Amino acid sequence: MTHILAIDQGTTSTRAILFGPDMQPVASAQEEFEQHFPQSGWVEHEASDLWSTTASTCRGAIEKAGISAEKIAAIGITNQRETTVIWDRKTGKALHRAIVWQDRRTSELCQTLKAAGHEPTVTERTGLLLDPYFSATKLKWLLDNVEGARARAQAGELAFGTIDSWVIWNLTGGQSHVTDATNAARTMLYDIRKGRWSKTMCDLLDIPMSMLPEVKDCAADFGVTRADLFGREIPILGVAGDQQAATVGQACFKPGMLKSTYGTGCFALLNTGNEPVTSKNRLLTTIAYQLDGQPTYALEGSIFIAGAVVQWLRDGLKIIRDAKETQPLADNADAGQDVVLVPAFTGLGAPYWNAECRGAIYGLTRGSGPEELAKAALESVGFQTRDLLEAMHADWPNAEEAALRVDGGMSASDWAMQFLSDILGAPVDRPEVLETTALGAAWLAGQRAGIYPAMDEFAATWALEQKFEPNMDEDTRAKRYARWDRAVQATLSV
Repeated sequence: MTHILAIDQGTTSTRAILFGPDMQPVASAQEEFEQHFPQSGWVEHEASDLWSTTASTCRGAIEKAGISAEKIAAIGITNQRETTVIWDRKTGKALHRAIVWQDRRTSELCQTLKAAGHEPTVTERTGLLLDPYFSATKLKWLLDNVEGARARAQAGELAFGTIDSWVIWNLTGGQSHVTDATNAARTMLYDIRKGRWSKTMCDLLDIPMSMLPEVKDCAADFGVTRADLFGREIPILGVAGDQQAATVGQACFKPGMLKSTYGTGCFALLNTGNEPVTSKNRLLTTIAYQLDGQPTYALEGSIFIAGAVVQWLRDGLKIIRDAKETQPLADNADAGQDVVLVPAFTGLGAPYWNAECRGAIYGLTRGSGPEELAKAALESVGFQTRDLLEAMHADWPNAEEAALRVDGGMSASDWAMQFLSDILGAPVDRPEVLETTALGAAWLAGQRAGIYPAMDEFAATWALEQKFEPNMDEDTRAKRYARWDRAVQATLSV
C-alpha cells in the first residue's frame, strides 16, 4: 500500500486528491455543489450534496490514477470548518440543510449573550468570541427551529457534527461518530485548555452533550470505510479542519511560523507552541494540530471574503467569466483612481468581528469600470491580511520574525501576492505545492499509516516556488493603508 487518498470538502466544492509514496499529487477530481441563500445573510448546503460529491470525487480520483483501492493505505480528511449538521442516528438523514460557517442568522442571539456578559466565559473556555461564525449558536438555532429536534436530541436520537464528522459517519456506514481536536475547537463548545467538551458552554446554550462526537488527535484511528464504497475497507487515519491542515501542509511546526490560506475566505494562523496565547486584539486562540495527545496552539485571524470577492465579480457583477481574468483587468486599471472595496458581504471578521455591517465601495468616479473594481477586489485581500498581521504582531511580538507562507487558489495570482508583499512591506513565500490543505491531511494519515516520514523530515521537504519582495515605497504603503482603514471605519459606522 503506497498511496494516500485526501478528501478536501470545501465551501463551494469537494475535491479528492490521491498522493503517491513521494507525497506528490497523482490524480484528483473536483465537483462544485449548489449554494443556498434562503434569506439575506443566511447560507446553507444540502448535507446530502456534501456526502455525494465526496463519494463521487473519491471514486473519480482513484479511477483517474488507474490504481486499485488495494494500493491506498489510508484516507485523510480536511474540511470547511464550523459548518453544522444534525442527523438521525438510525436513518443517517440530515434534519435540515447544513448551516454554513458564513451564515449570520444567529447574530441577534450572539448580541444577547454578549450583552448578558457571557463573552469572557466563552473566550476563557474556547478561545473564541461570541459570533455567528461558530457552530454552537447554529446548533442551538437548529434545535430551537426544526420541529421536534430538541426533544429528539434529548432522547439521544440525533447526532451533531461539523462536516468532517458528517463525512466520516457516511464513509463508515454510521459506525464512527468522531471528530478531531481542531474541528472541535471551532464549535464554541470545546474547552481547548482541558481538551474536552465544555459542560459550561453546553449548559449556556442548552445543547445535550449526548449529541457531540468523540474527539481524537489529528492522526488517529477514525474508523474504516464501508467495503462497498471503494472495493475494500480503507482506514481513515488523519483529520484536520482546512486551515489547520494547511498549517500542517505548510510545515509550520515551530512557534513563530505563519501561514495564510486564500480560499473562499482568508485565514492566517500563527503557531504559538504548547501554550495558548489569549489575544488582546480580538484574534482567536485555537488548536493548530494535536498529535500524541499534545495540542499545539495558534492565534488565528479569519477573513470571511477573499476568493469569494472574485466569485462576486464573476457571478454577481458578471464582469469576468473566469478568475484568471482579474489579473489583466487589474493591470489595466487607471492608476489615477483609488477605488477601495470593503467586501463585508457577510459582515467583517477579525479583528473587527462585526456581523451587521455590509460591503461598500469608496472612491468611485464616472471613469470607474471593471478594471478598477477588479483591482480593488484583489487589493482588499491584501489589506485585510495586513489587518490580521498587525493584530498578531501586537499579541505576540515574536511574529515579527516570521515569514508569511501562502497557499490556496488565490495565492496562484502573482498580482495579488505582489500587492500583498507590497502592503505588508515584507516577503511572501509561495511553495511549490499549493495543495497544502490536502497535503496536510494526507501527511497526517500517511505518517499514521507508516508510509510518510516523521515531522522533521516532512518539514525538510517544503520547497519555495516564488518569493515576492515588496517594491512599494513606505510613504505610498502608509497612505494606501490609511485610506483602507478610513474606508473600514466608514463601513463599520453605517
